[in-house]
Amino acid sequence: MSIPKTLPHDASIEAAREVLEDAHVHMVLLTRGGELVGTITRDDLPDDCRSPGPALSIAVLQGRTVAPTETVAEVRGRMLARKQRRLAVVDDDHQLLGLLCLKRDHSGFCSDQGVRARAAERSATQPHQFEGKSR
Repeated sequence: MSIPKTLPHDASIEAAREVLEDAHVHMVLLTRGGELVGTITRDDLPDDCRSPGPALSIAVLQGRTVAPTETVAEVRGRMLARKQRRLAVVDDDHQLLGLLCLKRDHSGFCSDQGVRARAAERSATQPHQFEGKSR
C-alpha cells in the first residue's frame, strides 16, 4: 500500500488500541513529519484495559521495516518465516514509503485499489450513522 494510515508520534496507547479494534488493521504506524518512529501490533498492547501513556512507549521498529530495494521474494520469504503479515517500507532516513500487507492466504500482497474496494464494500453493507444535533 502506498498510502497507509498513520497516527502521529504523540498519539496515546488508547488511540492505537482503538485503531487496532478494526480486524482489518494489523499494525499501527506512528510518524513524525513523514518519518516512521514506531509500529504497534495487538501483541504490543498492554493487558490492562485502559493503559495511559504515549503509544511510542510501547512501539517497536526492529524487525518491522523493510527497505524499498529488497526483492519481493526475499521479503515474502522473511514474512512467512516470521509469521508476519505487515512490514513498513522505509528509506535510509526512516521516511515512510508504504506498507507491505501480505494477504491472509499468503498468495500475494494487498493493493491500494483492493483495500479501497473492500472498504467501500463494508461501508455499503453497514447501516448509516447520522451525526449532528437533534431538532
